Amino acid sequence: MTAFEFLPWQQALAGEWLASRDRFAHAWLIHGLPGIGQQAFAAAGAASLLCESPQSGLACGQCQACRWVQAGNHPDLRRIRPDAVAALEGAAAEDGDESGGKKQPSRDIRIEQIRSLLPWFNTATHRGGWRVALLYPAESLNTIAANALLKILEEPPAHTVFLLVAHAPDRLLPTLVSRCRRLPLPVPDAQQALAWLQRHQVDHAATRLAAAGGAPLPALEQAQAQQPATPAWLSLFLDLAGGAGTSAPLADALAALEPAVWLDGFQRLWLDLSLATHELPARYYPEQDAGIRRIARALDAGALARTGQWLQEQRRLAQHPLNPKLLGDHAAQRLLQAVRPVAGRPS
Repeated sequence: MTAFEFLPWQQALAGEWLASRDRFAHAWLIHGLPGIGQQAFAAAGAASLLCESPQSGLACGQCQACRWVQAGNHPDLRRIRPDAVAALEGAAAEDGDESGGKKQPSRDIRIEQIRSLLPWFNTATHRGGWRVALLYPAESLNTIAANALLKILEEPPAHTVFLLVAHAPDRLLPTLVSRCRRLPLPVPDAQQALAWLQRHQVDHAATRLAAAGGAPLPALEQAQAQQPATPAWLSLFLDLAGGAGTSAPLADALAALEPAVWLDGFQRLWLDLSLATHELPARYYPEQDAGIRRIARALDAGALARTGQWLQEQRRLAQHPLNPKLLGDHAAQRLLQAVRPVAGRPS
Protein backbone atom coordinates (compact mmCIF):
# COMPACT_ATOMS: atom_id res chain seq x y z
CA MET A 1 0.00 0.00 0.00
CA THR A 2 1.39 3.40 -0.99
CA ALA A 3 1.25 6.62 1.01
CA PHE A 4 -1.53 8.04 -1.19
CA GLU A 5 -3.93 5.08 -1.26
CA PHE A 6 -7.11 4.92 0.80
CA LEU A 7 -8.27 1.59 2.19
CA PRO A 8 -11.32 0.15 0.36
CA TRP A 9 -13.79 1.03 3.12
CA GLN A 10 -12.47 4.61 3.20
CA GLN A 11 -12.63 5.47 -0.50
CA ALA A 12 -16.23 6.72 -0.73
CA LEU A 13 -15.86 8.95 2.33
CA ALA A 14 -12.48 10.23 1.08
CA GLY A 15 -13.98 11.29 -2.24
CA GLU A 16 -16.75 13.24 -0.49
CA TRP A 17 -14.33 14.77 2.01
CA LEU A 18 -11.88 16.04 -0.60
CA ALA A 19 -14.43 17.14 -3.19
CA SER A 20 -14.68 20.72 -1.90
CA ARG A 21 -11.08 21.55 -1.02
CA ASP A 22 -11.69 25.22 -1.88
CA ARG A 23 -13.82 25.38 1.29
CA PHE A 24 -11.64 23.03 3.30
CA ALA A 25 -11.46 23.44 7.10
CA HIS A 26 -8.06 24.38 8.54
CA ALA A 27 -8.10 21.54 11.11
CA TRP A 28 -9.66 18.07 11.05
CA LEU A 29 -9.97 15.51 13.82
CA ILE A 30 -9.95 12.09 12.16
CA HIS A 31 -11.10 9.37 14.55
CA GLY A 32 -12.65 5.93 14.80
CA LEU A 33 -12.25 2.40 16.14
CA PRO A 34 -8.56 1.50 16.62
CA GLY A 35 -7.24 -0.67 13.81
CA ILE A 36 -9.48 0.52 10.96
CA GLY A 37 -6.86 2.79 9.38
CA GLN A 38 -7.17 6.33 10.76
CA GLN A 39 -3.50 7.05 10.20
CA ALA A 40 -3.57 5.61 6.68
CA PHE A 41 -6.60 7.77 5.90
CA ALA A 42 -4.90 10.92 7.16
CA ALA A 43 -1.69 10.14 5.28
CA ALA A 44 -3.58 9.52 2.03
CA GLY A 45 -5.58 12.69 2.68
CA ALA A 46 -2.38 14.68 3.08
CA ALA A 47 -1.06 13.26 -0.20
CA SER A 48 -4.30 14.18 -1.96
CA LEU A 49 -4.17 17.76 -0.68
CA LEU A 50 -0.58 18.11 -1.88
CA CYS A 51 -1.12 16.40 -5.24
CA GLU A 52 -0.66 18.67 -8.27
CA SER A 53 -2.98 16.65 -10.53
CA PRO A 54 -5.71 15.21 -8.29
CA GLN A 55 -8.23 12.85 -9.86
CA SER A 56 -11.74 13.19 -8.40
CA GLY A 57 -10.05 14.86 -5.43
CA LEU A 58 -7.65 11.98 -4.79
CA ALA A 59 -3.88 11.87 -5.26
CA CYS A 60 -2.83 10.84 -8.76
CA GLY A 61 0.25 8.95 -7.55
CA GLN A 62 2.26 10.12 -10.57
CA CYS A 63 3.10 13.81 -10.18
CA GLN A 64 6.24 15.20 -8.57
CA ALA A 65 4.37 16.00 -5.34
CA CYS A 66 3.12 12.41 -5.05
CA ARG A 67 6.64 11.10 -5.63
CA TRP A 68 7.94 13.36 -2.88
CA VAL A 69 5.22 12.18 -0.50
CA GLN A 70 5.98 8.54 -1.28
CA ALA A 71 9.70 9.19 -0.67
CA GLY A 72 8.89 10.96 2.62
CA ASN A 73 10.50 14.28 1.71
CA HIS A 74 7.74 16.64 0.59
CA PRO A 75 8.70 20.11 1.92
CA ASP A 76 5.07 21.05 2.61
CA LEU A 77 4.28 17.99 4.72
CA ARG A 78 5.24 17.64 8.39
CA ARG A 79 4.58 14.66 10.64
CA ILE A 80 4.24 15.41 14.34
CA ARG A 81 4.29 12.29 16.51
CA PRO A 82 6.05 11.08 19.66
CA ASP A 83 9.71 10.20 19.29
CA ALA A 84 8.82 6.63 20.32
CA VAL A 85 6.42 6.39 17.36
CA ALA A 86 8.98 7.95 15.01
CA ALA A 87 11.52 5.36 16.15
CA LEU A 88 9.10 2.52 15.42
CA GLU A 89 8.58 3.99 11.95
CA GLY A 90 12.33 4.06 11.41
CA ALA A 91 12.56 7.84 11.46
CA ALA A 92 14.92 10.09 13.38
CA ALA A 93 13.82 11.87 16.55
CA GLU A 94 11.61 14.89 16.06
CA ASP A 95 12.89 18.42 15.88
CA GLY A 96 13.39 19.91 19.31
CA ASP A 97 14.52 16.65 20.93
CA GLU A 98 16.99 17.54 23.63
CA SER A 99 17.63 14.04 24.88
CA GLY A 100 20.77 13.60 22.82
CA GLY A 101 19.86 9.93 22.42
CA LYS A 102 20.58 9.23 26.10
CA LYS A 103 16.96 8.85 27.24
CA GLN A 104 14.16 6.58 26.21
CA PRO A 105 12.24 8.11 23.29
CA SER A 106 9.36 10.21 24.54
CA ARG A 107 5.82 8.86 24.26
CA ASP A 108 4.43 12.39 24.31
CA ILE A 109 4.13 15.02 21.62
CA ARG A 110 6.11 17.80 23.28
CA ILE A 111 5.84 21.58 23.08
CA GLU A 112 9.21 21.74 21.31
CA GLN A 113 7.70 19.81 18.43
CA ILE A 114 4.80 22.25 18.15
CA ARG A 115 7.11 25.27 18.37
CA SER A 116 9.33 23.82 15.65
CA LEU A 117 6.46 24.37 13.22
CA LEU A 118 6.46 28.17 13.64
CA PRO A 119 9.29 28.93 11.17
CA TRP A 120 7.66 26.56 8.68
CA PHE A 121 4.42 28.55 8.83
CA ASN A 122 6.32 31.72 7.90
CA THR A 123 7.75 30.32 4.66
CA ALA A 124 5.94 30.17 1.35
CA THR A 125 4.58 26.81 0.29
CA HIS A 126 6.74 25.06 -2.26
CA ARG A 127 4.42 25.40 -5.24
CA GLY A 128 1.80 27.78 -3.94
CA GLY A 129 -0.51 25.00 -2.70
CA TRP A 130 -1.36 23.57 0.68
CA ARG A 131 0.88 23.01 3.66
CA VAL A 132 -0.19 19.93 5.69
CA ALA A 133 0.67 19.07 9.30
CA LEU A 134 -0.13 15.43 10.11
CA LEU A 135 -0.29 14.85 13.89
CA TYR A 136 -0.77 11.43 15.46
CA PRO A 137 -1.84 10.09 17.82
CA ALA A 138 -3.45 13.27 19.11
CA GLU A 139 -3.91 11.67 22.54
CA SER A 140 -0.11 11.86 22.90
CA LEU A 141 -0.16 15.65 23.14
CA ASN A 142 0.87 16.56 26.66
CA THR A 143 -1.04 19.42 28.28
CA ILE A 144 1.53 22.10 27.45
CA ALA A 145 1.82 20.99 23.83
CA ALA A 146 -1.97 20.77 23.47
CA ASN A 147 -2.34 24.36 24.68
CA ALA A 148 0.38 25.53 22.30
CA LEU A 149 -1.41 23.84 19.40
CA LEU A 150 -4.70 25.38 20.52
CA LYS A 151 -3.20 28.86 20.25
CA ILE A 152 -2.05 28.12 16.70
CA LEU A 153 -5.49 26.84 15.71
CA GLU A 154 -7.15 29.95 17.15
CA GLU A 155 -5.31 31.98 14.49
CA PRO A 156 -4.49 29.34 11.87
CA PRO A 157 -1.64 30.01 9.42
CA ALA A 158 -2.66 30.63 5.81
CA HIS A 159 -2.73 27.72 3.34
CA THR A 160 -2.21 25.24 6.20
CA VAL A 161 -4.30 22.19 7.08
CA PHE A 162 -3.90 20.23 10.31
CA LEU A 163 -4.91 16.57 10.26
CA LEU A 164 -5.15 15.20 13.80
CA VAL A 165 -5.57 11.44 14.20
CA ALA A 166 -7.20 10.08 17.35
CA HIS A 167 -8.62 6.81 18.67
CA ALA A 168 -10.20 8.40 21.75
CA PRO A 169 -11.26 12.04 21.09
CA ASP A 170 -12.75 12.25 24.59
CA ARG A 171 -9.20 12.23 25.98
CA LEU A 172 -8.35 15.48 24.17
CA LEU A 173 -8.83 19.00 25.48
CA PRO A 174 -12.43 19.99 24.68
CA THR A 175 -11.23 23.41 23.53
CA LEU A 176 -8.84 21.73 21.09
CA VAL A 177 -11.59 19.48 19.73
CA SER A 178 -13.82 22.52 19.29
CA ARG A 179 -11.26 24.07 16.92
CA CYS A 180 -11.41 21.06 14.58
CA ARG A 181 -13.97 19.64 12.21
CA ARG A 182 -14.63 16.07 13.25
CA LEU A 183 -14.40 13.30 10.68
CA PRO A 184 -15.45 9.89 12.08
CA LEU A 185 -14.30 6.98 9.93
CA PRO A 186 -16.53 4.01 9.10
CA VAL A 187 -15.86 0.53 10.43
CA PRO A 188 -15.65 -1.97 7.57
CA ASP A 189 -18.32 -4.63 7.63
CA ALA A 190 -17.13 -8.21 8.09
CA GLN A 191 -17.43 -9.00 4.38
CA GLN A 192 -15.27 -6.03 3.37
CA ALA A 193 -12.68 -6.74 6.04
CA LEU A 194 -12.46 -10.46 5.23
CA ALA A 195 -12.14 -9.78 1.50
CA TRP A 196 -9.29 -7.35 2.18
CA LEU A 197 -7.51 -9.81 4.49
CA GLN A 198 -7.90 -12.61 1.98
CA ARG A 199 -6.39 -10.42 -0.75
CA HIS A 200 -3.40 -10.12 1.55
CA GLN A 201 -3.33 -13.94 1.88
CA VAL A 202 -4.09 -13.94 5.60
CA ASP A 203 -4.62 -17.43 6.98
CA HIS A 204 -7.60 -18.06 9.29
CA ALA A 205 -8.85 -14.58 8.37
CA ALA A 206 -12.23 -14.88 10.11
CA THR A 207 -10.70 -16.07 13.37
CA ARG A 208 -8.05 -13.35 13.32
CA LEU A 209 -10.62 -10.66 12.50
CA ALA A 210 -12.81 -11.78 15.41
CA ALA A 211 -9.87 -11.68 17.84
CA ALA A 212 -9.05 -8.16 16.63
CA GLY A 213 -12.58 -6.98 17.37
CA GLY A 214 -13.42 -6.54 13.68
CA ALA A 215 -10.40 -4.30 13.02
CA PRO A 216 -8.58 -5.59 9.91
CA LEU A 217 -5.21 -3.83 10.30
CA PRO A 218 -4.15 -5.54 13.57
CA ALA A 219 -5.42 -8.85 12.14
CA LEU A 220 -3.09 -8.37 9.16
CA GLU A 221 -0.15 -7.36 11.38
CA GLN A 222 -0.72 -10.43 13.56
CA ALA A 223 -0.70 -12.72 10.53
CA GLN A 224 2.39 -11.10 9.01
CA ALA A 225 4.19 -11.56 12.35
CA GLN A 226 3.10 -15.22 12.28
CA GLN A 227 1.41 -14.88 15.65
CA PRO A 228 -1.52 -17.09 16.73
CA ALA A 229 -5.02 -15.63 16.61
CA THR A 230 -5.27 -16.09 20.39
CA PRO A 231 -2.26 -14.34 21.98
CA ALA A 232 0.09 -16.63 23.88
CA TRP A 233 -0.52 -14.77 27.15
CA LEU A 234 -4.28 -15.23 26.79
CA SER A 235 -3.86 -18.94 26.02
CA LEU A 236 -1.73 -19.18 29.18
CA PHE A 237 -4.51 -17.56 31.19
CA LEU A 238 -7.05 -20.04 29.82
CA ASP A 239 -4.74 -22.93 30.70
CA LEU A 240 -4.34 -21.65 34.26
CA ALA A 241 -8.01 -20.73 34.73
CA GLY A 242 -9.91 -23.24 36.78
CA GLY A 243 -6.77 -24.79 38.19
CA ALA A 244 -4.60 -24.22 41.21
CA GLY A 245 -1.42 -23.20 39.41
CA THR A 246 0.64 -20.17 40.35
CA SER A 247 -0.05 -16.82 38.72
CA ALA A 248 3.68 -16.05 38.32
CA PRO A 249 4.03 -17.08 34.63
CA LEU A 250 1.01 -14.97 33.69
CA ALA A 251 2.30 -12.02 35.72
CA ASP A 252 5.61 -12.14 33.86
CA ALA A 253 3.83 -12.32 30.51
CA LEU A 254 1.63 -9.31 31.30
CA ALA A 255 4.55 -7.26 32.62
CA ALA A 256 6.23 -7.58 29.22
CA LEU A 257 3.23 -6.01 27.45
CA GLU A 258 1.75 -2.54 27.24
CA PRO A 259 -1.19 -2.53 29.71
CA ALA A 260 -3.55 -1.31 26.97
CA VAL A 261 -2.83 -4.49 25.00
CA TRP A 262 -3.75 -7.02 27.66
CA LEU A 263 -6.59 -4.91 29.03
CA ASP A 264 -8.18 -4.92 25.58
CA GLY A 265 -7.70 -8.67 25.23
CA PHE A 266 -9.14 -9.47 28.65
CA GLN A 267 -12.15 -7.23 28.13
CA ARG A 268 -12.94 -9.21 25.00
CA LEU A 269 -12.45 -12.49 26.82
CA TRP A 270 -14.72 -11.30 29.64
CA LEU A 271 -17.49 -10.65 27.14
CA ASP A 272 -16.99 -14.15 25.72
CA LEU A 273 -17.19 -15.60 29.24
CA SER A 274 -20.39 -13.64 29.88
CA LEU A 275 -21.88 -14.93 26.63
CA ALA A 276 -20.93 -18.48 27.61
CA THR A 277 -22.81 -18.20 30.91
CA HIS A 278 -25.93 -17.72 28.73
CA GLU A 279 -25.00 -20.66 26.47
CA LEU A 280 -24.02 -18.32 23.62
CA PRO A 281 -20.94 -18.84 21.41
CA ALA A 282 -17.76 -16.82 21.82
CA ARG A 283 -17.64 -13.62 19.79
CA TYR A 284 -13.95 -12.71 19.92
CA TYR A 285 -12.15 -16.01 20.50
CA PRO A 286 -14.26 -18.64 18.72
CA GLU A 287 -11.35 -21.09 18.52
CA GLN A 288 -11.30 -21.11 22.33
CA ASP A 289 -15.06 -21.62 22.64
CA ALA A 290 -14.87 -25.04 24.31
CA GLY A 291 -12.43 -23.87 26.98
CA ILE A 292 -14.39 -20.67 27.58
CA ARG A 293 -17.60 -22.64 28.09
CA ARG A 294 -15.85 -25.00 30.49
CA ILE A 295 -14.63 -22.08 32.60
CA ALA A 296 -18.02 -20.33 32.47
CA ARG A 297 -19.85 -23.39 33.87
CA ALA A 298 -17.80 -23.29 37.06
CA LEU A 299 -17.32 -19.58 37.76
CA ASP A 300 -19.21 -17.18 39.99
CA ALA A 301 -21.26 -14.67 37.97
CA GLY A 302 -20.79 -11.97 40.59
CA ALA A 303 -16.99 -12.30 40.49
CA LEU A 304 -17.10 -12.19 36.72
CA ALA A 305 -19.10 -8.95 36.74
CA ARG A 306 -16.96 -7.29 39.40
CA THR A 307 -13.75 -8.12 37.59
CA GLY A 308 -15.23 -6.88 34.33
CA GLN A 309 -15.87 -3.55 36.05
CA TRP A 310 -12.32 -3.59 37.41
CA LEU A 311 -10.96 -4.07 33.88
CA GLN A 312 -12.99 -1.08 32.71
CA GLU A 313 -11.58 1.04 35.52
CA GLN A 314 -8.03 0.06 34.59
CA ARG A 315 -8.48 1.55 31.11
CA ARG A 316 -7.96 4.96 32.69
CA LEU A 317 -4.56 3.81 33.96
CA ALA A 318 -3.38 2.25 30.71
CA GLN A 319 -1.11 5.21 29.87
CA HIS A 320 -0.01 5.85 33.46
CA PRO A 321 3.69 5.17 34.19
CA LEU A 322 2.98 2.42 36.72
CA ASN A 323 5.51 -0.26 37.58
CA PRO A 324 4.79 -2.94 34.92
CA LYS A 325 5.87 -5.77 37.19
CA LEU A 326 3.61 -4.72 40.06
CA LEU A 327 0.68 -4.09 37.74
CA GLY A 328 1.16 -7.41 35.94
CA ASP A 329 1.38 -9.32 39.22
CA HIS A 330 -1.74 -7.70 40.64
CA ALA A 331 -3.72 -8.22 37.42
CA ALA A 332 -2.72 -11.88 37.10
CA GLN A 333 -3.84 -12.65 40.64
CA ARG A 334 -7.08 -10.67 40.33
CA LEU A 335 -8.07 -12.17 36.98
CA LEU A 336 -7.26 -15.76 37.88
CA GLN A 337 -9.07 -15.48 41.20
CA ALA A 338 -12.19 -14.34 39.34
CA VAL A 339 -12.35 -17.56 37.31
CA ARG A 340 -11.50 -20.06 40.03
CA PRO A 341 -14.25 -22.72 40.24
CA VAL A 342 -17.00 -22.18 42.78
CA ALA A 343 -17.11 -25.03 45.29
CA GLY A 344 -19.71 -27.60 44.36
CA ARG A 345 -19.95 -26.60 40.69
CA PRO A 346 -18.69 -28.98 38.01
CA SER A 347 -15.90 -27.64 35.82
